[in-house]
Amino acid sequence: MSPFRSLDRACIWACLAVVSIGARTGAEEEPKGIVSFRKEQNQLIVTVDRKPVATYVFRDENISRPYFAHVKAPGGQQVTRNHPPLKDIDRTDHDTMHPGIWLAFGDLDGEDFWRNKARIVHQGFADPPDQPAGTGGFFEEKHYLRPDGSLLCKERFRCFLHVLDNAYLLEWDSTFTSDSEFYFGDQEEMGLGVRVTTAISEVERGRLSDSEGRAGAGKIWSQAADWCDYSGVVGDERIGMTIMCHPDNFRPSWFHARDYGFVAANPFGRKAMQKGDLSKLIVKPGENLRLRYGILIHSSPKDQPLDLKAAYGDYLKFCSIQKFLGDR
Repeated sequence: MSPFRSLDRACIWACLAVVSIGARTGAEEEPKGIVSFRKEQNQLIVTVDRKPVATYVFRDENISRPYFAHVKAPGGQQVTRNHPPLKDIDRTDHDTMHPGIWLAFGDLDGEDFWRNKARIVHQGFADPPDQPAGTGGFFEEKHYLRPDGSLLCKERFRCFLHVLDNAYLLEWDSTFTSDSEFYFGDQEEMGLGVRVTTAISEVERGRLSDSEGRAGAGKIWSQAADWCDYSGVVGDERIGMTIMCHPDNFRPSWFHARDYGFVAANPFGRKAMQKGDLSKLIVKPGENLRLRYGILIHSSPKDQPLDLKAAYGDYLKFCSIQKFLGDR
């Protein structure tokens, strides 16, 4: 029997099992909750055990691309900045460019999708096939439109949520195609970005760290790593988000890291990141470009930081399961 249950044919199959970060025993555990995706006007409400953990906004009058907002860690603490930013609580910079978690490009065939000058348009959701216990998700098709409304390329977005003991792992898988040649250019503002809650930004009481042992935005900016974490202590909890790069991406990602609460994984901006000559990645008709990332949304007691190296290994294990099942 499939572990999934049909909720809304427009978009979702979902299930979960709880898995320990770094666990290696392979012992099965009984499901301890339910992941649900509820479709409302222009958005999906993501819940775990009926408690909201994120909102996926697929249409927005002010932001011309889909994004995740109001993302919470398992303890209920919000890890993304309020959207829109609250004047007396948040830094209010980049209010329409940094909504929470998003994928966008400052130069895609000469068009700027990062600064909302061109549009990424939701086309529809599709049901994913049955998945192993511990996985829930949705598929989406997006069209990238030039300012004149013509089609530049298409994206097939495959998103899966894994529920762990003390984290959610968001598996991000995007494939880009077109009937015409197009290219990804070279800028800082390219790739998968997150904006953390102001309380854990480095200008407050947070900290950036990466898989290579670097710490702080100044040392991490422009450097490549397997993962980059932005976290800090709020009350008795250490909360944060970790961007994890899949090793099969076309090249490693450099991290565009800022102390005010922003970090992005950028595999395109070679010159912008001061790592070599100008990059221009051309995708020809009949070819595709696939980008895969994980976002670990985590919470733990303030004196017990997570083993992020082990968590990265778990992310790769989840991806291996998907590969075993075959590209969908």
